[in-house]
Amino acid sequence: MADAALTPQIVRGLNDKLYEKRKAAALEIERLIREAAAVNDQKRVAAILRALVDDFAYSVVPNSRNGGLISLAAAAIALGPSVTEHLESIVPPILSCFSDQDSRVRYYACEAMYNVAKVARGEILKYFNEIFDALSKLSADSELSVKNGAELLDRLMKDVVSERSTYYPQDAIPLPVPTLESAVSPSGPLDIPSSSPPSYPPVPGTVPLFPGMKPTQFNLPRFIPLLSERIHTLAPFTRMFLVQWISVLDSVPDLELIAHLPDFLDGLFNYLSDPNVDVRVATLNVLGEFLKEIRDVVEIQRERGVLKIRGKEVPKDFYDGAASRREPQLLDVAASPPAYPQPTIVEENEDGTLLRPESAAEARDTVSGLVEDISQLNVEAPFSDLGSPRTQPSTGSLPYVPGQNVVLDIGRMTEILGPHLLSTDEETQATALRWINEFISLAREVMLPFSPMLLNAILPSLSHSVPAIRNIAIETNANLHKLVLDVPLNPSLFAPELDPTYGSNNPNDLSESHRRTYSSSSLQSIHTSAVQNFDIRATVEALTLQFQDDHEETRVAALDWLLMLHRKAPKQMMSSDDSTFQALLRTLSDASEEVVKRDLQLLAQISQASDDEYFTRFMLNLLHLFSTDRRLLEARGSLIIRQLCLSLNPERMYRTFAEILERDDDLDFASIMVQNLNIILITAPELGDLRRRLRNLDMRDGSHLFTSLYRSWCHNAVATFSLCLLAQSYEHAANLLQTFADLEITVSFLIQIDKLVQLIESPVFTYLRLQLLEPERYPHLFK
Repeated sequence: MADAALTPQIVRGLNDKLYEKRKAAALEIERLIREAAAVNDQKRVAAILRALVDDFAYSVVPNSRNGGLISLAAAAIALGPSVTEHLESIVPPILSCFSDQDSRVRYYACEAMYNVAKVARGEILKYFNEIFDALSKLSADSELSVKNGAELLDRLMKDVVSERSTYYPQDAIPLPVPTLESAVSPSGPLDIPSSSPPSYPPVPGTVPLFPGMKPTQFNLPRFIPLLSERIHTLAPFTRMFLVQWISVLDSVPDLELIAHLPDFLDGLFNYLSDPNVDVRVATLNVLGEFLKEIRDVVEIQRERGVLKIRGKEVPKDFYDGAASRREPQLLDVAASPPAYPQPTIVEENEDGTLLRPESAAEARDTVSGLVEDISQLNVEAPFSDLGSPRTQPSTGSLPYVPGQNVVLDIGRMTEILGPHLLSTDEETQATALRWINEFISLAREVMLPFSPMLLNAILPSLSHSVPAIRNIAIETNANLHKLVLDVPLNPSLFAPELDPTYGSNNPNDLSESHRRTYSSSSLQSIHTSAVQNFDIRATVEALTLQFQDDHEETRVAALDWLLMLHRKAPKQMMSSDDSTFQALLRTLSDASEEVVKRDLQLLAQISQASDDEYFTRFMLNLLHLFSTDRRLLEARGSLIIRQLCLSLNPERMYRTFAEILERDDDLDFASIMVQNLNIILITAPELGDLRRRLRNLDMRDGSHLFTSLYRSWCHNAVATFSLCLLAQSYEHAANLLQTFADLEITVSFLIQIDKLVQLIESPVFTYLRLQLLEPERYPHLFK
């Protein structure tokens, strides 16, 4: 075949090991191609190309492959603009040489593809994925010459992509393309009339065409799966290559790469811990641009009354079989903007009422708040000759603002960021926390269902040794706390009453009342679904796990969260499951006094909101804890009981303690516990009212209180005697004192007597010492 299409001299030259002879043969091939193209002899051109491919480019001899690559590049230069007709013959053999074992062949492949791409320009993008895949591997090549050649080709490909827009015509794409029915669109499947002209594959977050946009050959949806696969590479040079490409694609406004960010976000965050400092710096810059772009998109959509944010995946059995609600939550503040093709438009008057469909186009001319100066946007008239399905008359059409139709999948991005919040790499963790903090500010209710996961990561960072991480964690925790605090956890408090026509996309189906409240009801229903998806039990479990953290700040923050949640939803927080309550009781043994105080505050708050049975069980469990942990009783017993007396009813507590201790079989513990309760009763300022009531035994209330305490106080002789002194029952106290002679005098007994003597000399018993001055009124006091 080579003999028929090429002369023997050309064949020998292409097979020669010297570069100069191969180059001379390639120049001769260029001349032959130009002559054949000049007379439009396509058969001759095809025969030459076929010979170059079969006998040289696919040869087993490296020098022959080199000659074939040079000659294919020369052929492309000779063909000029008509090279597009022969790309299927020229490009595949060059692509196969990118992975050749010979480094020279790989270099010449880069050189040949550079020349072909320089001639073909946009048409080469039909093979963009294949070229990109090869360049991603060549960027880490061991040969410096190959890397330099790949870098030149890479620059050219970036230029070609940058000067092109978003879409490639379907009839020119050799691979299968997404159908319109399966394409992702913010407003669901597109209903295209059969008479519509050929369209371009919709991209999530974009529309096929808007004013001033031309159809192009770069197919972003086809490229994203390749990027999401390659993003997990470990080679530093390849990582740098990918980051640079992501930056270039993000700089093209029409591409709206931000809509595909979840597909490669995880890989970018992994790059933040790369040993190569250049990779880390470049990745930080790209992530910073993406975060800024997310803020800009949200701001643009809010200005236009539409906020498109996807939240957490809702379990399939969460709703009653509503198939449309099994998809990720889509936050849409108002009626969605027109999707492709143009539907009936429903817009609002200045007073909030909806315009009739026929008057909406007229109202566009008077809208002044959407664009500050429409003349500055330099919007061209629609291109009617491009076959666009969205071609419309220019009268009354609004300009497309980049970002207005982008669907931000905040839910998926938050799930991706979850593991990075716990990363051991400081830069990765700090960046992830900044992103989550931004999401909480931008998405708000959409972030509610992620609270358990976020708390597991944020709270441990509150005590991080790095100040930057600690500060951003404190800010993020405060913002999430405020979000949950501001949102009512009972959706029935704000859910709107909807008639059967609510939610219809047809404005004619709306009742007159809903014409005025359509946007607000949509927002409320979205708010309701977000709150319904907030798992308060999972949040409580996540917070309970933080009790085991080594740092005081984390444990205190977890208890603050539980206090807030219990105030908002006491019944949902404390269900029949007793694990949370037991964890709170165990936390009373915590080494931090601040933790114990908050724990007691929460336990008291739970008891106040519960019935008598729950309160009694709390007191019983508390006494059981003191019984099993005597160290806790000695070190923190007084603090715990006094703190509870501040929040709960002291009389109710002492009556309950007395009833439990009266039936306690552990007499030794009952004696020690009564001794502690007695000292607190006598000395604690919080129990001043209780002491005053005990001194009035003439009153029915005081006598009942004394009687209820006396039975259990009998477990300890000194405590019983001091109770009688406190209640001014001196006659009975004198009788008790006579029985002390029959008791065994132990060290513990003597210590208790000594403490009682000190107490009698304290201000608490001032009244008793004054009564000693009136022996005729208190004769038994002298005994």
